[in-house]
Formats: sequence, C-alpha cells, structure tokens
Amino acid sequence: MNLRTKYKNTFSLIKEKIFGYPQLKRKFKKRTGYTLNLKSPKSFNEKINWKKIHDRNPLLPIVADKYRVRGYLKDVLGEEKANEVLIPLLHVTEDPETIPFDDLPDEYIIKANHGSGTNFIVEKGKKIDKEFIIDSCKKWIEEDYGFFKQEWAYQKIPRKIIIEKLVKDEKGLLPKDYKFFVINGVCALVQVDIDRHIDHKRGLFDPHEWELLPYGIKYNKSKYLPKPKNYKEMLSIAESLGSGFDFIRIDLYTIGEKVLFGEMTNYPDSGMGKFSPLEFDYELGSKWELKKNYWKKPGN
Repeated sequence: MNLRTKYKNTFSLIKEKIFGYPQLKRKFKKRTGYTLNLKSPKSFNEKINWKKIHDRNPLLPIVADKYRVRGYLKDVLGEEKANEVLIPLLHVTEDPETIPFDDLPDEYIIKANHGSGTNFIVEKGKKIDKEFIIDSCKKWIEEDYGFFKQEWAYQKIPRKIIIEKLVKDEKGLLPKDYKFFVINGVCALVQVDIDRHIDHKRGLFDPHEWELLPYGIKYNKSKYLPKPKNYKEMLSIAESLGSGFDFIRIDLYTIGEKVLFGEMTNYPDSGMGKFSPLEFDYELGSKWELKKNYWKKPGN
C-alpha cells in the first residue's frame, strides 16, 4: 500500500468516527435487519461492534495472530499441554517467494496470520498452482484486513504467511469445528460447524446440557450431534484460554480422543451474524456485561 492510499484510508476512518460510524451502521442494518445501537448495546452483535470500537486489551492482537497465539497457549496452558493441542507448524515467512513447496508434505494448509478466510488447502493428489498461491499470499500480506470493519486487533499484527499440517478426521475428511463462546471465562454457547467446504451446516448447543438449541446463526441448522468423548477437556481448555477476556470465541477440533486448537476469534462475523430468530441475538447478548478496560487491574 502506498503512502497516499494509507493516508486516505486513515482519513476515512477518522471521518467515520467523527460522524458516529454511519457506514458501519448502514452495513449492520443491511446484514442484520435492525439498527445498530452503540450507545447502549443490548444484542450480542451490537456488543461485538462496541468491542471493535472500544476494547483495546493488548492481548487481542496477540490471540488474533495465528502465529503469536501459539505463544499465548504456552503461557496459559503450559508448554507441555500447548504442544499437545497445537497443530504442527511447518513453515512461517514474511516473503511468500520462499515457501518451500518441494519440502512440504503431501497435505498442508497455507494461511495469512492476520486475517480470516485467507487460506489454501493442499490435499494429496491434487495439483497446485504455485505461482497463483505465491501471488495470492503477497496480496494477503498487503491487505489491511478488517480496516474498514473497525476491527482494531488485526491492524496490530505483524503480517506473515504460515503453513500448518492439514488435520483430518478418522474418515479422512476435514473435521467438525467446535466453537466455544466464552464470556468472562465461562462458556455460554457451543457452535459446531460441519461440512464447511461442501454443504455448510451449523448447530448451536447448550454448553452444559449438550442440548441442540432451536436457533441458528447464518447457515442451515444441523441435526443433533453426540457430545464428543473428550468434551470435558475441550470445555476446560476453552474456558482457560478465554479467561482473560470479556468475550472471545475459542475454536477447537477433536480427532479421536485428541483435542486440537484451531484459533481464537475476537469479532465473530464482524458482529453482523444473522441470528434466527432475532431474539436469540439479544438472549446471548444479555449474558455479556460490557466494561471498558476490564482487563486492567484496579489502580492501573
């Protein structure tokens, strides 16, 4: 990004703030169907948008960084436990030209560490276009991900390309994605995403009773799924990792009886998830009490 473009974007952001975030509010209304209230947020979506604008917890950029979050896991869980749940890191670079394709295993995933939806899945037997991947990775590194969404945490991440081992379940498929919504260190909701790259379905579960809830967020509702055998361990890991935040989502996988870490998400759906029915947006939001500077110790 050239200097002129950077200044232009920064001015647009300042202008947006001065006028009370009109672009953000227009987009929110279009996506959710109701008016965004930033002065007295009540719904979960509203509180995520408030968090984007006001929450400057210094841990947010660290856990949003798909590379530095590995260190956070070691700090919280201890090195031995973190190494058990972290997916093996194969390569990290700031220069996509240096990706060692010939030295990588048959299957892996390439990601930008500072964004969402920026990845390439490489599977055994499938041809890859190395030049296209390199060019795409260069564009990812140049992108100010989340800049116009007011997603502050992403702007503080030193940009890299990381390559991890591709994780598959016992059937050789991409595993179910268990997403733990942790509010003040306690899980309030578990979202399970299935068949993300085929026919994306999503189930919402009560984290304590493991009951399928009659609600939806964005995708088609899934049928009931049995509770994972190692669910107690998954829940413990999620709540431990989320204990330093007012809200955060912890994404985990389970392969057999092994728990694996996916990522930590500060701003699910950028605070514009489509809840069905809308009342559940407010029900989930009611469990989260907003406090500025919640991470600071008294007297600091």
